[in-house]
Amino acid sequence: MTGVKLGERFAQIGCAHGGRLAAVAAKVGLSGRAVAIVPDEASAARATTGAAEAGVLVDVETSPPTRLPLEDEAFDLAVIDETGGLLRTMRADDRGATVREVLRILRPGGRVMVIAGGLRGGIGAWLSRTPDAEPFNAAPELQTGGFRSVRTLAEREGLVFVEGIKPRHPALN
Repeated sequence: MTGVKLGERFAQIGCAHGGRLAAVAAKVGLSGRAVAIVPDEASAARATTGAAEAGVLVDVETSPPTRLPLEDEAFDLAVIDETGGLLRTMRADDRGATVREVLRILRPGGRVMVIAGGLRGGIGAWLSRTPDAEPFNAAPELQTGGFRSVRTLAEREGLVFVEGIKPRHPALN
């Protein structure tokens, strides 16, 4: 779903599932770069374990998502793993800072993808329905943060994939 290619530079923010991180990191291969920036040690352990089990190289750093320890315009793709509620649980100011940081680390024309939990279907959805069960809507956050062409790519297997593009020209930002 990410469309990442061999040799590209990929950064993931948050890690609720090490296997998803490893699957994307495997696509960049040895000629690319894969980095996971995680907010805590539990997420770092998931990222490290997922990468090791898949046999892929991923640099894992623990840092707040509001201050990414990465170079400006150094990445082709950034994935924000919202499946564990990373953005949902932040204050609005921190969500905005995180989106601005992702914009900063992406090259012009680079993409961000937010992977969030979607609505469940069937009787299970009806039984587990609570007011906070609505999936996190990343599109307004990405648009406000400066991304363009924001759209939902797909809803599949209980996940929602939302993509945004960093403008190629600063005047469009």
